[in-house]
Amino acid sequence: MFKHLARLIVIAVSTWLPCAHAEIAISAARIWPAQDYTRLTLESKQPISYKLFAIKNPDRLVIDLEDVQINAELNTLIGKIGADDPYIKSLRVGRFKPGVVRLVLDLKAEAKPQMFNLKPVAEYGHRLLIDVYPAVSLDPLMALAQQGENKLAVSEPAAASAPLAAPSSPLPPARPTPMPAPSKTIPSLTTRMLIIALDAGHGGEDPGAHGHRGTHEKNVTLAIARKLKLQIDKVAGMRAILIRDGDYFIPLGGRVEKARKAHADLFVSIHADAFVKPHARGSSVFALSERGATSASARWLAKKENEADLIGGVNLAIKDPYLARTLLDLSQTATINDSLKLAKHVLKGLGDINELHSGHVEQAGFAVLKSPDTPSILVETAFISNPDEERRLNDEDYQDQMASAILGGIKRYFAANPALAKQKIAQGE
Repeated sequence: MFKHLARLIVIAVSTWLPCAHAEIAISAARIWPAQDYTRLTLESKQPISYKLFAIKNPDRLVIDLEDVQINAELNTLIGKIGADDPYIKSLRVGRFKPGVVRLVLDLKAEAKPQMFNLKPVAEYGHRLLIDVYPAVSLDPLMALAQQGENKLAVSEPAAASAPLAAPSSPLPPARPTPMPAPSKTIPSLTTRMLIIALDAGHGGEDPGAHGHRGTHEKNVTLAIARKLKLQIDKVAGMRAILIRDGDYFIPLGGRVEKARKAHADLFVSIHADAFVKPHARGSSVFALSERGATSASARWLAKKENEADLIGGVNLAIKDPYLARTLLDLSQTATINDSLKLAKHVLKGLGDINELHSGHVEQAGFAVLKSPDTPSILVETAFISNPDEERRLNDEDYQDQMASAILGGIKRYFAANPALAKQKIAQGE
């Protein structure tokens, strides 16, 4: 009897010990370098406990992962650090002591890291995110905007009401400009450059919608945004900035903040929607609503787009006072009215190259449109879930046409609202 009992104890202990010391396997490891920060993502079926600390001379970040396997996926991180990464020089993985795996990030400069866990969402399991920010933050968009302000655009002699029909046409001058004397070239009028913020939807951990052929929305939106920037920069008196110029994630509030820091005059967020049925098709344009969505589909889409922060990965422990101020400032309905005017002009342009999903501008509570003082619209270029529209969205010529249609709407908006340019000059912006 005692032998039988002893045998049962041995079996129970041997069965329990591996479970008690089971190590967590990393199922995916990803790195997303960006201008503002570099993100490392470790995905697993269970949450990972960790410790993080920094070491100076030279600058390093040390991350201790508890009960994690050193497997092939984890080791792939080493080869994913590119020479052009702005913040991380190299990465090492090793066993520090029993039960602890140590990651050492050799940095190019002093960093201000953030590290946090995310619960499973969408197609992802548990994720551990390490965001490596520079200790001294540099905002490239603000610098670009300042360059645009310092480089004054000289208005050519023309009528104040000159139309903006072609992409290469200059903006109308803010007020009539007298013809200069033949022997002189001194300009009589200068105007501030108009800045258009182009927001390519999704990015990084957040791929957006998927097409049947495997197209990711984040890639299509960035391609169209880049083409639109090239076209805008050719227009006299206008300059475009890209909120996202690579495959990385930016929180919705961060996109709004970047545009405001760059003193953008307009904010255009570019997307390519999906629906559960492949026959849905057409373009649509949205503005912000303070009083609820204008349709059930607009409400559904806004909810879907606002979930981008959950999928892309936001550190909820970091409170964003800017976003709180933005929500308080939404009583300013003038900005929404201007957004609706811009949206109508852009929708008309899209109707010239594609079927319209909705023949009028829709409104809903899109978080990315909540700037209190910048007219903002969200453009759903086409349905990426529609096989025919997915094919066209991948075509460079069609991307150019889509960019031209959006630009045409922007130019018609400025032509119909010349007071905007006058106001900017009067304010000395």
